Formats: sequence, structure tokens, C-alpha cells
Amino acid sequence: MQNNTFSTLFVGQNLIKLLAVDSTNNFLKTLVSKSEPLPEGTVIMADDQFAGRGQQENTWHAEPGKNLTISILLKPSFLPLNKQFMLNMAVSISINNALTVFLPTDVHIKWPNDIYFRDKKLGGVLIENAIVGNTIKTAIVGIGLNVNQQFFTEELSSKATSLHQILQQDVNLELLLAEICSQIESLYLQLKAERYTFLRAAYVDRLYKINKPSLYRQNGEVFEGTIKGITDFGLLNVERNGEITQFNFKEIEFLNT
Repeated sequence: MQNNTFSTLFVGQNLIKLLAVDSTNNFLKTLVSKSEPLPEGTVIMADDQFAGRGQQENTWHAEPGKNLTISILLKPSFLPLNKQFMLNMAVSISINNALTVFLPTDVHIKWPNDIYFRDKKLGGVLIENAIVGNTIKTAIVGIGLNVNQQFFTEELSSKATSLHQILQQDVNLELLLAEICSQIESLYLQLKAERYTFLRAAYVDRLYKINKPSLYRQNGEVFEGTIKGITDFGLLNVERNGEITQFNFKEIEFLNT
């Protein structure tokens, strides 16, 4: 479905709405694999995503019709393979920027790509790159955000929140989507212009627990450390006992105490 309500050049101009799907990322991957090329910036939006996925095959739970579950097709063939994490940075910053329209303070990026309000999760990102040779042919950017969900399971209620819970009112999903598409297009063009230093600084500036001594767990051991930033490859720099240690994804667990 063509969309003319977004003030963007390409992100969101081709908007496909679905009532229900197992995963918007899976649906978009299937579309991409078919012979007819899809325009860059195509967005898949589902009312009900019943088998959404997070990082490392974690499951993403979202109440039907209440939240934002989308996938966006990008074609970052200009991005060197060793800069893949820069796309994650650009997308995470974009969502953070979009949310500050509704929540002026306390929105952060929990490394590598969760979106937090204070100490609770608002959403997350899952980017799946298709690499051909030395080129990223396509990137499917999956985004899940808790928007108008009012209740979570007992297990999740201490860990997750939504815009409705914070604001005590509903947020228009399409207005939020339009803001996210606008921000992603803007930051994606910054990425294309190789503004890596700017993107990295903006990402680090928004990091959850940056420069705040906190407790973490690695291989069962709890320790106090302070996040100091990230490497070019997206590894987390944590100061521990006066020395910087680098952690890869899933090597370190944040402990909220």
C-alpha cells in the first residue's frame, strides 16, 4: 500500500499493513527473496506478531493491536562489513530520538540495542543482514515497541513498561511510526555520509548506565563495573578495577539492583 502521509523520501513510503503474521522480519525476508524487487524503505507493520523474535532467538511478546511491531527494508551496500554495528547504532539512536517526542527524559539505549525507560524495557531491535561477497545486500530492521499495552505478565511487569503505562494515555501508533521512519531516514543518510564519529558519540551519549558504577554478571561472577563506551565493532567497554575490559554480545548481564 502506497503511503503519502510520511514526510520522508523513502522510509515508510511503501507501507504494507498486516493483521497477523508470525514475524514481520520473516515476512519481509520472504518478500525480498521473491523475484520482484522491493523499494528500499519498505515497511511491514503487523497488528499481531505471534512469534516475534529478539536477539539470540529470544521471544518477543506483544499484545495484539496495542504495540508497534514493524520491519524495514534497507540496502546499505555502501557500508563496510567491519562497520555493520554502525547501522545498529543509527537505528537505536533513531528510535531514541523518536521516543523523546513523547518522553522528553529518561529514554536510553541498553547495549547493544534495547530501548529503556529508566530501568525498564520499552522495546528492542533485531537487524538481520544478508551479505553477498563483501557487501551488505539487504538489512531487515525489526523493531518492537511497547506502546499502548497496559498490563504485562507477572514475570515481565518488573522488567518491561509501555508508553501508556508511563503517560497514562494511548499514543497514536501511526504518528509514532511516522516519527520513527523520519528519524531512521535521517540517521541512515548520516551513516551513508560516513559520519561515524557523530553516530558513535550520539549512541554512547544515550547509553543506559554510561559512567555509572553498576553490578554485572559474567560467567556466574558478579562484579562492579562502569560502562565507558564501545569499540568500532560494537563491543562494550567496561572499566573494572581500574582496567577496561571488552565484552561481546551476551557475554555480560546487567543486574538491576
